[in-house]
Amino acid sequence: MNQVAAKSNAIAKKRGNESGLFKRMLKNRAIYLMILPGLLFFLIFKYVPMWGLIIAFQDYKPYLGITGSPFVGFEHFERLFSDDMFFTILRNTLLLFGMNLLFYFPVPIILALMLNEVRHAMFKKWVQTLVYVPHFMSWVIIVSITFVMLSMDRGLINEILVMMGFEKINFLLSNEWFRPMYILQVIWREAGWGTIIYLAAMAAIDPGLYEAARMDGAGRFRQIWHITLPSVRSVIMTLLILKIGDVLELGFEHIYLLLNSMNREVAEIFDTYVYTAGLKQGQYSFSTAIGFFKSVVGLMLVMAANWLAKKAGEDGIY
Repeated sequence: MNQVAAKSNAIAKKRGNESGLFKRMLKNRAIYLMILPGLLFFLIFKYVPMWGLIIAFQDYKPYLGITGSPFVGFEHFERLFSDDMFFTILRNTLLLFGMNLLFYFPVPIILALMLNEVRHAMFKKWVQTLVYVPHFMSWVIIVSITFVMLSMDRGLINEILVMMGFEKINFLLSNEWFRPMYILQVIWREAGWGTIIYLAAMAAIDPGLYEAARMDGAGRFRQIWHITLPSVRSVIMTLLILKIGDVLELGFEHIYLLLNSMNREVAEIFDTYVYTAGLKQGQYSFSTAIGFFKSVVGLMLVMAANWLAKKAGEDGIY
């Protein structure tokens, strides 16, 4: 009898919890409706396509479909790792990612700190608008502007070099100038947009902390070092972990627009290699295997970075 009563109580409690959950969802239906488009986006474009990863282990033929294509195991992965181009594109990808991490990642933080110190509201909004604008330009426009500026034929930069007594530099076809040109474009386009999250985190800092610091004689730099930066440290760590997860995801469009036969040795990365060696030649299984490899590496690095962050006393992302 006691067991039956306990079971009945458990069922009643469960139904009560479900009823309470439904009531809370109904009460906050506006919030759930707001997040519904985002959930649908991830479900349709991120989770459902995972079914297609199976073709990385098949000799996929479009006319046979996923269910009819023969299974070949790890053949495409073996081909990838034994390809002469593999270490070249791995080196290029890691070098460009390292430059992103070293040169680009700190720039939005520094820019956000500078904007946070601006006290003139109109000037601050004007500067923010100015640095946000490049983000809304496509990479086609950004690269086109670069071509006009750096062209050997009447390019502004080369014309200035000639006026100063130097020889023209073929920036667009040079292996040495490709990486600096790439990272400068990334900084110019994305640095301003990257400040949004940091500025939002800084806006949530208690003004009383700054007031107490000023009463103790702390100047602007000491306030930044001892109040602002520690307050946004968790945000910085979270974005850093997510950035590390994109180690092999530099984006296709930007690199492809800069890529040419003269700089291919330093410019070819996984994304462009998937397009040229995979999709253009109809090797769908091979290109999927490359994408699968990139995803696994990114996942492992995120987990490792998150574990290290927790060991260092930070919250991490999960």
